[in-house]
Amino acid sequence: MSPLPIFHRLPHATFSSFLLSLSQAGSSKTSVAFLNAFKSEDIIARIGLWWQLIRAVVVVPVFKFLVLLCLVMSVMFFVEVMYMGIVVLYVKLFKRKPEKFYKWEAMEDDVECGSASYPMVLVQIPMYNEKEVCEQSIAAACKISWPSNRIIIQVLDDSTDPASKELVKKECDRWSKEGVNITFEIRDNRNGYKAGALREGMRHSYVKQCDYVAIFDADFQPDPDFLHRTVPFLIHNPKLALVQGRWEFVNAGQCMMTRLQEMSLSYHFTIEQQVGSSTFAFFGFNGTAGVWRISALNESGGWNDQTTVEDMDLAVRATLRGWKFLYIDDLKVKSELPCSFKALRSQQHRWTCGPANLLRKMAGQIIRSENVSLWKKCNCIVPRSHSSEMGCILSPFFDHSLNRNW
Repeated sequence: MSPLPIFHRLPHATFSSFLLSLSQAGSSKTSVAFLNAFKSEDIIARIGLWWQLIRAVVVVPVFKFLVLLCLVMSVMFFVEVMYMGIVVLYVKLFKRKPEKFYKWEAMEDDVECGSASYPMVLVQIPMYNEKEVCEQSIAAACKISWPSNRIIIQVLDDSTDPASKELVKKECDRWSKEGVNITFEIRDNRNGYKAGALREGMRHSYVKQCDYVAIFDADFQPDPDFLHRTVPFLIHNPKLALVQGRWEFVNAGQCMMTRLQEMSLSYHFTIEQQVGSSTFAFFGFNGTAGVWRISALNESGGWNDQTTVEDMDLAVRATLRGWKFLYIDDLKVKSELPCSFKALRSQQHRWTCGPANLLRKMAGQIIRSENVSLWKKCNCIVPRSHSSEMGCILSPFFDHSLNRNW
């Protein structure tokens, strides 16, 4: 005999036994009233009928809507992926390089003006307890090929570890003695974290003479020709606000976790960023390995520390003001991937929740903006919705999980 009927009758039998023992033990008026209220044999059946009614009227329609929403978003995602694949294939087959869309001329010394023909560039390196990589990143920035009197290396150190701070200061002093124009900036607080450090760095008086700012995180090492490949685009295209490079990972083969990260980020750069740039649609600033036009950065409101994705927030605000961005796929900057699960979890949480919160905050501004086309508005909104798609994907399992005993 199947044990299921016995299992289903078990609650009813237990409840009946409880009522019987209560009737034998109690003789007061309170006990009698309790028995009269709960002695009905069909109370469990009534509760079951109520639940079936609520489920049919409320729960089922809600979850049907969620499943439908999940299917619609899945179709949208599929169409977008196919579209991006076609664009990337077109770019590769016809070799549509950025130089064909934007004016670019190599920087050369002027015979009369000399290095004065080069624009003033600020290089910002925000740091926080980065003693393992600070020497390599500072050295890479100081080796960038650019006239020494037309570049300022600004190290923004928010380290709370005295050893890290001392090591960074010594490295800055060493390069300063070699003739590099490098400054070591610290704060007495960490308000705003990275965005706060970048904002404070832009407030120094010597920054006013700079036209462009290149930003590199502490674990990034640009090649010496980085500025020579990026700045000419900004010089000859006045509506261009940002030139973004691609990340290249030196520790991609360290473990399975880093290999998976490399696959995901390679898709982001090779497909998403390249398609956004090639079709003149929206794509976000990656927070590092890019050069901003300082006038565009200031016009867009500067760095905002009220969000965990300050780079994307700035990119959206600049886009709404009509500025354009450029991504160069073969401009690679060496960096490192998180190799511990704790660091990866923190990074992915910020990258996932941040865009969703930013979409909620700025969706109205994006829709009402008159400076961008409908196509670019869709590119601002739709990619930011992908992080919330997982909630819809999981929704069909919620109803089944309600009936489980964990």
